[in-house]
Amino acid sequence: MFKKKPKTSTSTVRHLIAKFNPKSPISEQYRTLRTNIQFSGVDKKIKSLLITSSEAGAGKSMTAANLAIVYAQQGLKTLLIDADLRKPTVHYTFRLDNLNGLSNALIEGASLANIAQTNEIDNLDVIPSGPVPPNPSELLSSNQFKKILAEAYENYDMVIIDSPPTLAVTDAQILATRVDGIIIVARSGMTEIDELKEAVGLIKNVQGNLLGTVLNGVDKDTAGDYYYYGN
Repeated sequence: MFKKKPKTSTSTVRHLIAKFNPKSPISEQYRTLRTNIQFSGVDKKIKSLLITSSEAGAGKSMTAANLAIVYAQQGLKTLLIDADLRKPTVHYTFRLDNLNGLSNALIEGASLANIAQTNEIDNLDVIPSGPVPPNPSELLSSNQFKKILAEAYENYDMVIIDSPPTLAVTDAQILATRVDGIIIVARSGMTEIDELKEAVGLIKNVQGNLLGTVLNGVDKDTAGDYYYYGN
């Protein structure tokens, strides 16, 4: 693994609130979400999560990033994977090099150690998307991706995967079959209830373990940054 020093920007601070303002009410809510997820694993410990949404713009990538941070802050060795091979954002958020990432490993057969990048957050490694490929769904369905995930599950306490929106493409459904739990992120005033229900249906159609829904964009004066609804 290799070290990349992020350049702090206003956007980075705003998106990674769990790192830059860990005592804020929003950061505390991410820790509450972490606790809710941990207690949701009654029959099986949750060690891998898929974070998706019904549509773009709901805040799934920000949720995935901050959730990964609070797991790392708990002392768990955590890996965040940007599996949105269509419109990736994780490398922007963490200010990482995206020339070598998940798509390179899926196409060229690179190992996990060659694509995982460290950053300034202890216990957290990040795999950026890499260059956008022409066939994301096929790559995520490949045996090579299964190998990468198997290696990740063996070497990390928690693996969090950021995926494309569920209604746009089939990628999230493919990924849903390979994790312990799924969180769907919605945004107040933007996400349509029918779209959210459709996304839930698609996840359940592949027998994904839907843990609940995070609602972003709720008035902070009354409800903080999100509500969490259990499945």
